[in-house]
Amino acid sequence: MINIEQILKIAKEKDASDVHLVCTLKPMLRIARELIPVEEMDELEENDIYDIYDYFVRGNLDKDAVFKETKKLDTSFEYDDIRLRVNISYTNEVPTFTLRLIKSTLPKYEDLGVPDIVKRMTYQSQGLILVTGKTNSGKTTTLNALIDDINENQNKKILTLESPVEYKHISKKSMIVQKEVGRGRDCLCYSDGVKNSLREDCDIIVVGEIRDRETMEAAIETAESGHLVIGTLHTKSCAETLDRLINFYEVRDQAQIKYLMSTLLKLVISQRLLKGRDGKLVLIPEVMVVDNIIAGIIRKEKISVSEIEDAIQSNSEKGSIGLINSLAKLFVEDKITLEQAKAQIEEKNLEILNRTIMQLKIKKNNQY
Repeated sequence: MINIEQILKIAKEKDASDVHLVCTLKPMLRIARELIPVEEMDELEENDIYDIYDYFVRGNLDKDAVFKETKKLDTSFEYDDIRLRVNISYTNEVPTFTLRLIKSTLPKYEDLGVPDIVKRMTYQSQGLILVTGKTNSGKTTTLNALIDDINENQNKKILTLESPVEYKHISKKSMIVQKEVGRGRDCLCYSDGVKNSLREDCDIIVVGEIRDRETMEAAIETAESGHLVIGTLHTKSCAETLDRLINFYEVRDQAQIKYLMSTLLKLVISQRLLKGRDGKLVLIPEVMVVDNIIAGIIRKEKISVSEIEDAIQSNSEKGSIGLINSLAKLFVEDKITLEQAKAQIEEKNLEILNRTIMQLKIKKNNQY
């Protein structure tokens, strides 16, 4: 019989970020972006897989029904002092598992490499802040580090909507209410949770994922009514984030949503993670502070990606940080290689990257 708890202990000891359990393969750990098999374990057989399913579902009829109806399930799980985000799906008609290990201690905001402007923006009384990036770009960690910083330093009521709840916060200077989204949980869907927050006397609403128009509309309504809404999207750049938000809507409605975005959107941070020279993950941030220039671009009939990128790159005095600037800075600091930096941008921007690197090196030399 498979010993899932032994696998979890090994994963914790080796500081794995994820565990993959797939039939016919040994349990696999993701450590610093590399997939490593647990050599002391046998290949998983079909009966092992169903034992693992029973271990995580624990006879919960709602969870079992959701998985059988939708062929997927996201849930959280705790064993000893290990907290997991569990995703169950199918492959070849057999369940497969992806387990994300959540560290019991949340890293300090200052240690993540997230620019200080993002934290400062949480002191806004209302508006919309978006944390974006591809899967495994550290969005959840950044989001929860922001919540923790607010909790330490501001007196607010914070409502979080998550699927599932990952980090469990303890109220400090702020009051934190965490709700899990999904069938048989605290609220059925994100949009319902956001709408109901208007009756819960909240100051800040955190939306774990904005994935559809209904949730976006609820977030906008909440921000309009005098709340600060912080949400995440799966987009790879600030410009793509704007494009995604606008394209939630029909063409006839886009002029109105552009106007609302130009007034309510305060900041977008788009982040990436790269394996640095020292083997540790390095955060690459792109930050767009929505000032009058960005707001004007958003309201235009057709949004130009290059125009947005140029505005971000040239607006550093307001707190915006271009992707090229971030890459150049990290290369000059010897945290990433030049090849890594070049791989993150289009070929047409290589000359700008080289020029920015030279400017930073000259500035660095002049300081000595």
